[in-house]
Amino acid sequence: MSHQPLRQAIDPLDPLHLDGLLSEEELLVRDTVRRFVGDRVLPDVGEWFDQGTFPREMAQAFGDLGLLGMHLEGYGCAGTSATAYGLACLELEAGDSGARSFVSVQGSLAMFPIWAFGSEEQKQEWLPRMAAGTAIGCFGLTEPDSGSDPSSMRTTARQLPNGDWVLNGTKMWITNGSIADVAVVWAVTDPEGPDNGAVRGFVVPTDTPGFSAPVIHKKVSLRASITSELVLQEVHLPAGAVLPNVTGMRGPLSCLNEARFGILFGACGAARACYESALSYSLERVQFGKPIASFQLTQKKLTEMAIAVHTGTLLSMHLGRMKDAGTLATPQVSIGKLNNVAMALRVAREARAILGANGITLEYPVVRHMVNLESVYTYEGTNEIHTLIVGNALTGIPAFG
Repeated sequence: MSHQPLRQAIDPLDPLHLDGLLSEEELLVRDTVRRFVGDRVLPDVGEWFDQGTFPREMAQAFGDLGLLGMHLEGYGCAGTSATAYGLACLELEAGDSGARSFVSVQGSLAMFPIWAFGSEEQKQEWLPRMAAGTAIGCFGLTEPDSGSDPSSMRTTARQLPNGDWVLNGTKMWITNGSIADVAVVWAVTDPEGPDNGAVRGFVVPTDTPGFSAPVIHKKVSLRASITSELVLQEVHLPAGAVLPNVTGMRGPLSCLNEARFGILFGACGAARACYESALSYSLERVQFGKPIASFQLTQKKLTEMAIAVHTGTLLSMHLGRMKDAGTLATPQVSIGKLNNVAMALRVAREARAILGANGITLEYPVVRHMVNLESVYTYEGTNEIHTLIVGNALTGIPAFG
């Protein structure tokens, strides 16, 4: 044990020296994505947000960087560690939740089910193109009347005597829906059929007759992201469109866990961007003849924000190490999502207060992150649902419904 006097100085942008916990490979991934976000996202994301769009060509840029399905192996995927994937999500969401959402949906919700549950033919057809960003995917689970209770979905899959399938139904709040080339759609099969009414997943090319994806407009949150409905009207699919290696809710729920893992890292990126913006602003903004950073109340806010952001990031890294070791449990993912998104919202609101009136303009990133986090707070499982998942794990008593 060293008895040397402790250092007094810390890095205000890394007060817990979390960089010291990362391997050289993880630092390389983190820094590469950070530079990409600085070069390709931050200069234009305010305009994308203002216009309510996300450029389709960003998909290939993500693919060129190896970000799409980066935590999967084979088929053109990078095969990185879970922690490296999480760090990439953190940096992407430090740019904008829309950028991280695109990568999460592509890799964890669209590519992952094909990779984990698909046939070899499905994998060969879609995964290399999706990894390259030349094909875009989306994930159809949530419905207008079925959000937190996905097992109550009404979308149906009817199997014909020749083995083909016919899908009917509507999905809602689908990221990438109207720009997607393929949709992974979950549907309830015929109770009298061979699957006894079980939920099955289907790989649906979006140019299939009867499939449409109208864009959802007038969003205040996640504006730099394409959100759509999926409408399926007598969508006729070949027998080989079904994901053959999973039946029941285990399929879509395992995909949600993959996405939630990226979100718990991503939320820390949004929070960090807000903290760093508030810190920089407070050092430059002069009132009563001195920077507002010199006032006790401002220093209290900055201190609490820095601790919250970096302890949340430390939690994320710990969960990433557990996922890489194969010891991560579903309730622990919920702990991360529950804690970090709520933390990010608090930090964003405090940052907005420090920036004053400037905090509501798109000249600064804070209000954009703040309203985006309102969506992140409820998607991939609401705050309440994750609370009940953890409560069930702690007590052994399910309290859903």
